[in-house]
Amino acid sequence: MGIRTRRAHRHSRTHIVAFGFAGFLGFTALLVAALAISLGALVNTWLQDLPDYTSADAYLVSEPTTVYAADGSVIAEYYLQNRRSVDISEISPYVLEGVVDTEDVRFYQHHGVDLQGILRAVYVQLAGGSEGASTITQQLVRNTILSDEQFEMTLRRKVREAYLAIQMEKMYTKNQILNMYLNTIYFGHSAYGIEAAAKTYFNKDAKDLTLAEAATLAGLPQSPSSYDPFVNPSAATARRNEVLDHMLSQGDITQEEHDKAVAEPMQCNEGSFDDATGNYPYFSDYVKSVLLEDFSEDTVMKGGLKVYTTLDPATQEAAQNAVTSTLDDLGNDKLDSALVAVNPTNGYIVAMVGGRDYNTNQFNLATQARRQPGSSFKLFTLTAALANGMSPDIYINASSPMTFSSTWKVQNFGNESYGTITLRKAFAVSSNTAFVQVIQAVGADKVVSEAKDMGIDVDLPAYDSLTLGTVGVPPIQMAEAYATIATNGVHRDAIAITKILDRNGNTVYEHKDDPKQVVDAAVAQDVRSVMEGVVQAGGTASAVSTGMTVDQPVAGKTGTSEDYRDLWFCGITPQLSVSIWCGYREEAAVTINGAYGHPYTTSVPIFISFINQALAGQTRQEFPTTDEKATYKANGEWTFSKTSGTTSSKTYSYSNDDDEESGTDYTTTTTYAPSTNTNSGYTGNTGNGTTTTDTTADTGGTTGGGDTGDGGATTGGDAGGATTGGGDTGGETGGGQ
Repeated sequence: MGIRTRRAHRHSRTHIVAFGFAGFLGFTALLVAALAISLGALVNTWLQDLPDYTSADAYLVSEPTTVYAADGSVIAEYYLQNRRSVDISEISPYVLEGVVDTEDVRFYQHHGVDLQGILRAVYVQLAGGSEGASTITQQLVRNTILSDEQFEMTLRRKVREAYLAIQMEKMYTKNQILNMYLNTIYFGHSAYGIEAAAKTYFNKDAKDLTLAEAATLAGLPQSPSSYDPFVNPSAATARRNEVLDHMLSQGDITQEEHDKAVAEPMQCNEGSFDDATGNYPYFSDYVKSVLLEDFSEDTVMKGGLKVYTTLDPATQEAAQNAVTSTLDDLGNDKLDSALVAVNPTNGYIVAMVGGRDYNTNQFNLATQARRQPGSSFKLFTLTAALANGMSPDIYINASSPMTFSSTWKVQNFGNESYGTITLRKAFAVSSNTAFVQVIQAVGADKVVSEAKDMGIDVDLPAYDSLTLGTVGVPPIQMAEAYATIATNGVHRDAIAITKILDRNGNTVYEHKDDPKQVVDAAVAQDVRSVMEGVVQAGGTASAVSTGMTVDQPVAGKTGTSEDYRDLWFCGITPQLSVSIWCGYREEAAVTINGAYGHPYTTSVPIFISFINQALAGQTRQEFPTTDEKATYKANGEWTFSKTSGTTSSKTYSYSNDDDEESGTDYTTTTTYAPSTNTNSGYTGNTGNGTTTTDTTADTGGTTGGGDTGDGGATTGGDAGGATTGGGDTGGETGGGQ
């Protein structure tokens, strides 16, 4: 081979070598580029469905909803996690330094992801040690915006977490991030955030933590169970001292401070925040149920709402004392009670007792129980009757028993037979036979409508038996409805919440007063006059007027359901409308000291005790009044199914064959004569069957004629304009009404 040929071969091999190396480099570059592009595409895919990290709300954590009484005191908190957020200015500087020095020493140098920290963690792990590489910012992202992914051990989650940490550092200052982190992190014992931890372990606020206490808490997040100072104080002490060492090495504390803190024994002082129900659990539960009607459970339990309520602590204490002391005095452990007090002028629920013992039974008798109100429901029949033109002084046969159909026989309480008396008197003595006739005359539908307008929300069938209080009604609705009479016919919903703020202080709800005139003022005034007579008439509720030590006007009505199962008193003053129920949670006849229970011994004394405490020291107020007078139809325009009546000279007779006790029939003939007002005098009958007519009416109202008995005739008639009942066949004189 010639020289030229050999040179050509050598040149050829040189170019082949050169071309091969260049090709390898090119191929490698292309491979890296392809991998980078592929990895970039993969990372881009991982980052496509990120939550909205630009919103500050994305980094918010579960916050308790705080409930305030009317005086601004905290009465309850609702939460799923025991967490209280505080500003960084409310955290001890020792905590800030200890957490940074222990968890993320380069926190103020990196931008969300610490590459130097990652390399250090890798080195430590290769050397057989253990060290985390996540920054405080990454941990915050993991605990908040990526909380649903925090337990995923994948490269995807780490990439997403790192990206969000970098973005977060662009939006917030270091102190803001540290503050959010300390309000988020878990410290054990259900304590989330530094404030909850300070209260849980040392029963103090985070701003008041000592160096040793701050170091103890700063060491907990790494492993709250392992370093639990309650369970393992030696491990907690060692971990605390490790934190102190970090703080010393970073120059945040002096050697003297370090040594003094290390020498301190581990001493905890367990504390807690108010529980979810607070001191007034039935009311707190009711407020929560109201909130859940308009807000999701997450918002109520984790949204950090501030809820301002109507509860007056002093009035609430009076209510609880009245219920507890009265029930204790009665000595019946089965007997329970509910009380609701509403301010008639604004509808505010100022007191609520839902039962004797919340720890025993959380069912709220004040709001959830539907118990038969008995005669206290007659208020709505009375109001409907007067609103439709029936005078409160019209006469009605109130004998007992009476048969209204082949399947319905009605008798008065104790089967007491009152004869023919005024509607006013029939209300005072709770005559069932009289009020059945009234609802028949007025129309059950009108009674239902009146009750609904006044605040009864339960379903009310338009049956005549409704007037006897046969449909269960919660005490809260009875208090609301009775308040309508206290305000001369102005109805307001009973409310528990006046204002709600969100976690940022924005008002999301504020109550606006919305009064409605649902009963004519003059009619309501007359209804209240009848109710005032109830507590002064010498009957069951007379103890109210004699037992009250406060100088306030009062009106009300008792109620007893069939077989003594439900014992009620509903009463009003200008300041309060109060509904009280007593009975057994499991319906049965109430017995006290071997006798059947009665409002006189249960709900009435609770009312007296409550009013005397709640209104003690208050100056007398008066119910609102109107100068207008209600206009009523002539009595003769009304027809009652079991009552004889007349207008002018027209006379009706009624044959009563329901006197089962004597087994005899008798006929009562009643004659009405004109008087100075739209009402008429009443003619009583003598014991021997003759008729005596009293045509004299006083100028103030109706004069009742007396039934003349063997003991002598007695003619009713009060100079004050009230109606006086006549004497019975024994010659007794009926008391004025």
